[in-house]
Amino acid sequence: MFYGFGGTLIFLLLVLLAMSLRILREYDRGVVFQLGRFWSVKGPGLVILIPGIQQMVRVGLRVVVLDVPSQDVITRDNVSVKVNAVLYFRVIDPQKAIIQVENYLQATSQLAQTTLRAVLGKHELDALLSEREKLNLDIQKILEAQTESWGIKVTNVEIKHVDINESMIRAIARQAEAERERRAKVIHAEGELQASVKLAEAAEILAKQPQAIQLRYLETLTVIAADKNSTIVFPLPLDIVGPLLKALDRK
Repeated sequence: MFYGFGGTLIFLLLVLLAMSLRILREYDRGVVFQLGRFWSVKGPGLVILIPGIQQMVRVGLRVVVLDVPSQDVITRDNVSVKVNAVLYFRVIDPQKAIIQVENYLQATSQLAQTTLRAVLGKHELDALLSEREKLNLDIQKILEAQTESWGIKVTNVEIKHVDINESMIRAIARQAEAERERRAKVIHAEGELQASVKLAEAAEILAKQPQAIQLRYLETLTVIAADKNSTIVFPLPLDIVGPLLKALDRK
C-alpha cells in the first residue's frame, strides 16, 4: 500500500516536472504570464515554469517571409492593375507582439494589403512600372511606422508582379513608339540647327576672304573629278574669266 502511494507520488512529481520544463532554441523567446499577468520574457535555453500558475507563449525571432496576395489597384491616371508583393519582417519585441495585437502575422498581412493599395493608388502607371524601388521604400516606411507598436520590424518590401490587361499593353507600346519617334525628330532637328550654325559661320568667314571661296570651289571640283565615269559641266566665276577676256581684247 505504501509502495503504491509512493509510486503514484513519484509519477505525479515527474509529470509536474515535465510540465514545468521548456527548452527554447536560439531563435525563440517565451513570453511568460503568471496568473494572467505578464511576468517576463524567457529564453533561449531551459525555462522552468510553475505548473498551473505560469503559462508561456512561444515567439520566433527569425525573419518571416509573407506573400501579399494580388491586389486590385486603380492608379492615379485611372488604370486598373493587379499587383502583388512580398514582405520581410521579424519580431524584435516579443512582449508587444503577443500583448499589443491578437495575431501579429494576420495583422501584418492585412496591413500590408491595405498599404499596398493606398500607396500605389497615389501614383500613375508610368511611375508604378519605372519607380519600383522608390515605391518599395514608401510602403516599407508606412508599415514600419504602424507595426512599431506591435514590436515588429519590417526589413524589406518588394513589388513582385504588375499585371496589366492586353489593351493597356498595346497602348503602352504605341506610347513608347511615339516617344521614340519624338526623340528621333528632336535629335534630327538639333543636328540641323548645329549644321546651320556652322554653315553660317563658314559663309561669314568665306565672305571676308574671296580667295578662300575660289580655293573651296577648286577643291570641290577636285572631289567631283575623282569619279571618272561622270561628265562635269561647271561655270567659271567672272573673277577668273574676266582677266582672261581682257588679255584677249588687248591682243
